[in-house]
Amino acid sequence: MRTSRPCRSAPSPARRWLAPLACASVLPTLGAQAQTPPPPQETSPAAVRAPATDAAQRVEINGVKGNDAALDERRRATASKIVIGREELDRMGDSSLGDVLKRLPGVTMGGPPGRGSGPSMRGMGTGYTQVLINGERMPPGFSLDSIPPEQIERIEVMRAPVAEFSTRAIAGTINVVMRGEFKRKVNELRVGGGVEGERLQGNANWQRNGQTDSLGWSASLAINGGRQDNQANTRTEGGLDSEGGAVDLEDSSTRTRGTRVGVFGNGRVQFKLDGGQSLELTPFLHLNRSQSEGTTERTVTSNSSSGSTANPAYTHADVDNHGSTSMARLNGSWTTSTASGGKLQVQLSTMLAESESTAERQERGGTAASSPGGVRLRNDETHSRDLGVETKGKFSQLLGDSHSMSTGWELQRNTRSDWQRRRIDGVIQTTPFGENVDATIQRSALYAQDEWEWSKRLSFYAGARWEGIATTGETDVGTSRNRSSVLTPLAHLVWKLDDQSRDLLRSSLTRSYRSPSTNQLVGRLNPTTQFDLNVANDALSPDRIGNPELKPELAWNLDLAFEHYLENSGVLSASAYYKRIDGLIRTLTSGPQTVSWSSAPRYVSKPMNVGSADVAGLELEAKGRLSDWISTELPLTLRANAAVMWSRVSGVPGPDNRIDEQAPWTLNLGGDLPVQGTPLTVGWNWGYTPQVQVRQSQAQSVTRSAKSALDFYGMWRVGPETNVRLSVNNALAQDYDTGTTVYGSNGDVDQHSLTRTRTYAQVTLRAELKF
Repeated sequence: MRTSRPCRSAPSPARRWLAPLACASVLPTLGAQAQTPPPPQETSPAAVRAPATDAAQRVEINGVKGNDAALDERRRATASKIVIGREELDRMGDSSLGDVLKRLPGVTMGGPPGRGSGPSMRGMGTGYTQVLINGERMPPGFSLDSIPPEQIERIEVMRAPVAEFSTRAIAGTINVVMRGEFKRKVNELRVGGGVEGERLQGNANWQRNGQTDSLGWSASLAINGGRQDNQANTRTEGGLDSEGGAVDLEDSSTRTRGTRVGVFGNGRVQFKLDGGQSLELTPFLHLNRSQSEGTTERTVTSNSSSGSTANPAYTHADVDNHGSTSMARLNGSWTTSTASGGKLQVQLSTMLAESESTAERQERGGTAASSPGGVRLRNDETHSRDLGVETKGKFSQLLGDSHSMSTGWELQRNTRSDWQRRRIDGVIQTTPFGENVDATIQRSALYAQDEWEWSKRLSFYAGARWEGIATTGETDVGTSRNRSSVLTPLAHLVWKLDDQSRDLLRSSLTRSYRSPSTNQLVGRLNPTTQFDLNVANDALSPDRIGNPELKPELAWNLDLAFEHYLENSGVLSASAYYKRIDGLIRTLTSGPQTVSWSSAPRYVSKPMNVGSADVAGLELEAKGRLSDWISTELPLTLRANAAVMWSRVSGVPGPDNRIDEQAPWTLNLGGDLPVQGTPLTVGWNWGYTPQVQVRQSQAQSVTRSAKSALDFYGMWRVGPETNVRLSVNNALAQDYDTGTTVYGSNGDVDQHSLTRTRTYAQVTLRAELKF
């Protein structure tokens, strides 16, 4: 047995400057026992190569399994993408998809650790990253964390847009492909339980597959639920008064305790018809229910020499919240082949999604003290309903052994109805903007793409997509309309530096855009609940309203990448990018101003096109066996990635005039180690995102505290088809801070608010069986 030596450079230039990133993750394993690594797997070329951008076609791999298959698909793609297969999805035993995505190069999650919101590529905020399920956009409000990782076949992270998918992807696209493989009578069951903090959690996942000569089918069902605690404290400091007195202070503390239950179902049925035709149906169902109750305490004090103190809407509130969401979707696809080697696919899909919530509050103190009995009863109800129908088609034609061309179309119509109702002491409250909003969104698209393997070493992709969106909003007081269309040319090129395709250079020059959301265009007036409607509010609690005059953001994107594939199923890569964005959308707060819905001056928050932005960055990734870098027999697999992100927004004073939510850099380090002489494998991942500070406008900036997330697992292989896995997520359970600062006309701080949210470690024990 050979003893390990310090990290040394491999002969390849790529390894020399990327190896330190991988070697840094070796440190936690010092002292671990070594054993002889398994022999490298032999892989064979793909038997059938589908176009890299074809979500409907499936790539069939012979002799390539697990992580090798994901790397092979990544290597063969003309457009740059990262593929996360079942092996990586299962590795850490994550209970939410967000925990999987946060470890990918350049991907960050909003919100507190363990309770994050949607993913962002390259640090760019909400709306810049296109998120798809089986190549389809989900309705507003749908959370990726509602999909159990066990229900996913693979995740495709596309750094540059392609014509087949919508080019509403300035930062990139994350496509989640649901499980739907066909096997003969295979059952898979995973049952687990655990705690989040001190609150119990549970989940169960079942999948069944079947196949005959003319029929293939797959069905899966997942149930999860548990109890949750939430705790947040906010301190707001007002500016100096006219006499130079000290600031006013407001302290708010909210504590809730609740339960949640979710059900997720997914299926696929494929009928093989005569003449090489096939018909496929893919149903999709999601249900979620939640309930919470708690209290909010507010204290307002003043040290100003005038002695004046603002009178808030309340100082104590007992809250009872109920919410539910549901979504059903059915896709149908018919495929046929032509005598010339062409392939026609026509799809029809329909979707229905509904959500509703109620919030009952008993408010005391402040202005609520003047209500009968000193208690004000506030009841807020919301309900939304989305109905969508979409048809699309694609025709692909082989023009040679390694040359294919595709054209396609898409037509979609969505209707959304949204209403809210507020009662105070039993009396319905109305606003001049009304309580009902109905929106109709019609989208149409045409595209063409040409993918050609010019030689064994050179491949290129050229495409173009036209997409138009028309939005009509109907409210109780009028109609608003918005129409936009964008033509996006796309070009990708791959140069293989050797005949074995182990070293690749990639380049892309593309056009992409970000369309305003329906809520940004047609959003009704949302007055703040911190103040009565006829009392002046402040800049930290503005009223919110939509803007039907918004235009799409347009971007030019340049992407360059180098990839080196290791012999033992690993990869080293470096990716650089630059983006120029015009028509940037920012939500800006202005005021105090005279408004039609209040007798007092109010601060108002409204989305607007404010100028342009430049975005650039570098992403490094390394994963493979330790023996790829040093002479050792330790069977350790390493994973590491880092990203550096930079942006500047025109018209906003620096420093920190960055794209919303963009961190300056991120880092992930992890590894997996089989323990010698036992059926136990252990692994870990540590991710770090530094503090984020963004100057949104001349009058306002926001901050987000640093996030340090430590996850680890242990997997005990009981038998060939049975595993027991213990997972710990967010082990450090650090508090998460968010802050907002408002500046006066002279540049001094006028108001500052800081919210500290408690986070919780999650421990899960799960049994995994196949039979």
